[in-house]
Amino acid sequence: MNFPITRLRRMRRNATLRRMVRETTVSVDDLIMPLFVRPGSGIKNEIKSMPGNFQWSPDTLEEEARELEGLGVPAIILFGIPDHKDAVGSQAYAADAVVCRTIERVKKACPSLCVITDVCLCEYTDHGHCGFVANNRDGNPDVDNDRTLELLVKESLAHARAGADMVAPSDMMDGRISEIRVALDDEGFDDLPIMAYSAKFASAFYGPFRDAAESPPQFGDRSSYQMDPANLHEAMREIELDVEEGADIVMVKPALPYLDVIRWAADTYDLPIAAYNVSGEFSMLKAAAMNGWIDEKRAAMESLLSIKRAGAKLILTYWAKDMAKWLA
Repeated sequence: MNFPITRLRRMRRNATLRRMVRETTVSVDDLIMPLFVRPGSGIKNEIKSMPGNFQWSPDTLEEEARELEGLGVPAIILFGIPDHKDAVGSQAYAADAVVCRTIERVKKACPSLCVITDVCLCEYTDHGHCGFVANNRDGNPDVDNDRTLELLVKESLAHARAGADMVAPSDMMDGRISEIRVALDDEGFDDLPIMAYSAKFASAFYGPFRDAAESPPQFGDRSSYQMDPANLHEAMREIELDVEEGADIVMVKPALPYLDVIRWAADTYDLPIAAYNVSGEFSMLKAAAMNGWIDEKRAAMESLLSIKRAGAKLILTYWAKDMAKWLA
C-alpha cells in the first residue's frame, strides 16, 4: 500500500531545499560572547571547568575581541574579576576598574563590536553575594535590596562613562532597572539601552561560572533574590516589572531548562528576548563531547537552535566563537 509523502518530507530529500524551508535558523548575528577580564597583562588563564574559555587581561582580551569581530560576532559581554574585593564591591564602580579600562581598549580597537557589561557585585564582594549585605530582622546576614541599588547605579554609570554600548544588570534586585534608567538619563546617557536579567533563576547550572568569575557565595545561597525554578508565573511578573521600569531587552537565565519561560515571554512582550546559555549547560556538553559520548558541534548547534526556536532574539553563549566558525 502506498502512503502519501508529506510535502516537507519530499523537500528533506534535497539538502538545498531543506535549508530553504527551514523554519528556524541560528545566525552569527544572534550571538553574544561572554568574556572574563582581570587586571594585569599577558594573562590567558584557561578556566578548567569551561574548556576553551579563559580569564583575560585587558591586552589579551583586546586581541580576542579583534578575532571575534573578524569572525562576525556582533557583541561581547564583560565580567570583571578584581585583584581586591571588599564588602561593598568598590572595584565594580571605581573609575579605574578593570572592566572600565577594558571597555575603553576594546571600543578603540573594535569600534563596530558592541560591548555590553554585566552589572552586578558578586565578582567584586568578599562575601560573594550580589549586593550590600546587612543583618536582617532575625540577626542573620542577608542582601539589603535598597542599599544595593545605590551601588548598582554607580557601577552602571562607571561603565557608561567608559563607553559601554549597553549595560546588563544581573543582580535581581527589585527596582534596579528604574533606578539605573533614571540615573543614566540624568547623566546624558538616555540613548544607552538596558538589557535586564529579568527571569534569573537560582539554578544548579551556574557552577562553572563561579569558578570563572571567582564569585561563589561565602555563606548561604542566592535563593532569597534569585527565582525559584518552580515558578513560571512569578517569572512573568518579574519580566513585566522590568519592562514597566524601562528595560529595552529582557533576559531569561539559564536557557535550556527554561525554554517555556522564553516562549511565554516572546509571545507576551513586543521587545527582544535574550537567553543565557549558561556555563553549566556548556560544560556538561563539553565534558560529554570530550569523553566521546556526543558530537559537540551537533549538540551545541541543536541547543542554540532550540533556544532560538523558543523565541530568543539574542543568545549569550560560550560557543559564540565556535558557532561563528561553524556557521561560516
